[in-house]
Amino acid sequence: MKSWIKFISDYKYYLKIERGLSVNSIENYSFDVQRLVNYLENRGMDISPLKINEEIIQQFIYHISTELNPRSRARIISGLKSFFNYLMFEDCRKDSPMELIEVPKIGRKLPDTLSTAEIDALIKAIELNKIDKEGKSQGERNRAMLETLYSCGLRVSELVTLKLSDLFFEEGFIKITGKGNKQRFVPIGSFTQKYINLYRETDRNKLIIQKGHEDTLFLNRRGKSLTRAMVFTIIKELAAKIGLNKTISPHTFRHSFATHLLENGADLRSIQLMLGHESITTTEIYMHLDRKFLNKVLNTYHPRR
Repeated sequence: MKSWIKFISDYKYYLKIERGLSVNSIENYSFDVQRLVNYLENRGMDISPLKINEEIIQQFIYHISTELNPRSRARIISGLKSFFNYLMFEDCRKDSPMELIEVPKIGRKLPDTLSTAEIDALIKAIELNKIDKEGKSQGERNRAMLETLYSCGLRVSELVTLKLSDLFFEEGFIKITGKGNKQRFVPIGSFTQKYINLYRETDRNKLIIQKGHEDTLFLNRRGKSLTRAMVFTIIKELAAKIGLNKTISPHTFRHSFATHLLENGADLRSIQLMLGHESITTTEIYMHLDRKFLNKVLNTYHPRR
């Protein structure tokens, strides 16, 4: 299966250089192809990516259909289509074995959201002066993080990579590096600025910052960058603490940011720019508003109200 290794390696380079995808996205795309390679190896099928045909792909799709839900299958099929399109782009193949493979219909899942009261309750549940066994406090950091997640609508990966040099408080913006290393400026209010400055003056100032992390805003107790998993754990523990009966994650704050803006009259184009969505069709998922709000819009703006 050496030919697969070489082509996957070249494909990853293409995704990085030509398409400018993030490390996480590149790993996800290559993992989709690796699943197919594992399937072939387990069945002793020594066939190169240049010779594999639709029939074998169909067998693979049938196999994963017994293990994965439609959403996961759709993602893998999409990843394989991208890989074989790359081979065609490089003139390695004349056609793609994925051309007639249908993607499962999964519908569009509406994101979970939090009310402003629930967000306030989560943030109030943070023990600001709690000292851990190492004599350090993360309360101010956690409050600043959650405020930033919600008030700026960030992805968790954008939050943990946010740098001190990205803060332009005098201008009222922060610079965000999003998917595919695309940069955007997001407005940040004085309320959130205040909590970030409090964290910098208190918890962060007491840390011994490790080399290479001097410019990172949010640090763990060892003076290094936080992981996405750590932010997830902090939010889960706060949800359990207040008895919140919802499945939430850092991304829930981003969904709530967009939904609350929309409910208060912001236009989709502005929300798209702040979220860093490449296409406005992605932003349109936030049009899931309750009937009471839609009724209010109708009665306020329709000429026959």
